[in-house]
Amino acid sequence: MSGSIPQEFIDEVVARTDLVALIDRRVPLKKAGKDFAARCPFHDEKTPSFTVSADKQFYHCFGCGAHGNAIGFLMAFDRLEFRDAVAELAADAGLDLPSAGDAPPPHHQALRQAMDAAAHFYRQQLRDAPRAIDYLKRRGLSGATAAAFGIGYAPSRWDGLLQALGGDASHRALLIENGLLIARDGDEGRHYDRFRDRVMFPIRDGRGRVIGFGGRILDQGQPKYLNSPETPLFHKGQELYGLYEARKAQRELPWVLVVEGYMDVLMLAEHGIPNAVATLGTATTSDHLRRLFRHTSRVVFCFDGDRAGRAAA
Repeated sequence: MSGSIPQEFIDEVVARTDLVALIDRRVPLKKAGKDFAARCPFHDEKTPSFTVSADKQFYHCFGCGAHGNAIGFLMAFDRLEFRDAVAELAADAGLDLPSAGDAPPPHHQALRQAMDAAAHFYRQQLRDAPRAIDYLKRRGLSGATAAAFGIGYAPSRWDGLLQALGGDASHRALLIENGLLIARDGDEGRHYDRFRDRVMFPIRDGRGRVIGFGGRILDQGQPKYLNSPETPLFHKGQELYGLYEARKAQRELPWVLVVEGYMDVLMLAEHGIPNAVATLGTATTSDHLRRLFRHTSRVVFCFDGDRAGRAAA
């Protein structure tokens, strides 16, 4: 179960985690003698039968039998894979997760920090982009929904992101590897922004970390939508736009609606339907389905009524 993560590291992560605090952030606990109690988050009940032991760092439900430690709780409540649950607890404890592959964790961490910085840059740019704001308003999107999904704007100039974040060669290398900068052909050492004059939709993984972007052009240029290329963090055929936000809005997903595009997801969320995802312009893959059925037992496809939409359905 632990895969390539050393058992000693797993034990250290569990030892450094305050299970009571971890659960209380998700399920309000009340003191019950030397333990803590709540109504169980894993089944419907009126009388609290879910207990958390501060001494044993263990939870147990006398109603449904759910039990485990901090890792097990995150896997069950946040619907995380084992490694992701360990990684989240490790990050909270200030520990670096051991590498599971060829890429060293410090490099992946640097890539993630660069993506976070880019997402912040695009969000800040949206504030001073009346054309982008007007586009979102015309589409019926509120500021609250735009903020919840981290919507931003890539400025129209060729080097907006480059000037903001590409301070030295190492920073530029990270932006290139993340697919945010492109090297000019035949002009060694010169780069330009991949995304320009586009409304930016950050794509998040299961832990809410930005791993890629989709960008919608504001003028009549092509392509209308541009996605991040394949990178060490982003694999288009595996990702689902809006899944993190759907799980954040509703821990239990009785069904998930699969739609075609970013704005479809956003407009459904705007109108009170948060459990919608999009497949980033690709055909639905077996990886998509595996991810979806980890979170729901019912998947509904709702594509556009044009020829492409009917073919996809």
